Amino acid sequence: MKRVLFLLIFCAFTIASRAQVPVENSLLWEISGRGLAKPSYLFGTIHLICPTDFSISDSLKSTLARTQQVALEMDMDDPGMMTGMMKTMNMTDGNELKKLVTASEYERLNRFFTDSVHVGLAMFERAKPFILMGPLFNALLDCQPQSYEMALVELAGKQKSEVIGIETLEEQMAIFDTIPYKDQAKMLLTLIDSLPSAKKEFRSLVALYKMQDISKLYDLTMKSDFGMDGNEEVMLFARNQKWIPRIRRIASAKPTFFAVGAAHLGGERGVIALLRKEGFQVRAVK
Repeated sequence: MKRVLFLLIFCAFTIASRAQVPVENSLLWEISGRGLAKPSYLFGTIHLICPTDFSISDSLKSTLARTQQVALEMDMDDPGMMTGMMKTMNMTDGNELKKLVTASEYERLNRFFTDSVHVGLAMFERAKPFILMGPLFNALLDCQPQSYEMALVELAGKQKSEVIGIETLEEQMAIFDTIPYKDQAKMLLTLIDSLPSAKKEFRSLVALYKMQDISKLYDLTMKSDFGMDGNEEVMLFARNQKWIPRIRRIASAKPTFFAVGAAHLGGERGVIALLRKEGFQVRAVK
């Protein structure tokens, strides 16, 4: 009898958890309920994308106009952001990239950055290897990419809305101290050694993003050979959980347009499911 009761409770819990997972295809979601005077909104971004695939819809613009502030993962409007980045971008304990890879691997990295990114590795010698992923995007995308975050900062400026961060630059950069630097360097090498496959995967990701299929986009992110690489907990799930009370506090103060990477939206441990578990009503905006 105890076993049967346990199984019933477990099944009920599983069904309830899955009921919170978003199934609609949408990047834009309304957050209401739980005492909010006015709705806030949640939008899933793709951090860098080619101009031919970039689009800001009239629906998104009108939704943003109904809010009083924009909350990104980090405050991209902070004038001290570049200074803060310079202070936090380097590895701890005197680590250097040359110490993390073999001489031939270092030469391969340096040659790729010199030929494809048009910058040598010398200026990044002490930088956390994940920092080098940024310059690699130009080679991955074959274009001069655009940023949804910067577009939202511009729109916020036009309507005189404040831009804030859900987490600080220091918090985000500290994530890359919890992932072994050697693992980060290995991911860099994997990416440049498998560039055709990485480009193909990224095209699939962009296609799903344009379809607004956050469930399949989440699944692809979890299966990617060039993304989390076993670090889903620290890079995705723990941050999602940490954001929920912050989103609640920010939305309670004033109607807010939240924008985070689209991979944070889907799944049982995604931001939408977690907000619903907290008692918020989160519905797709078409």
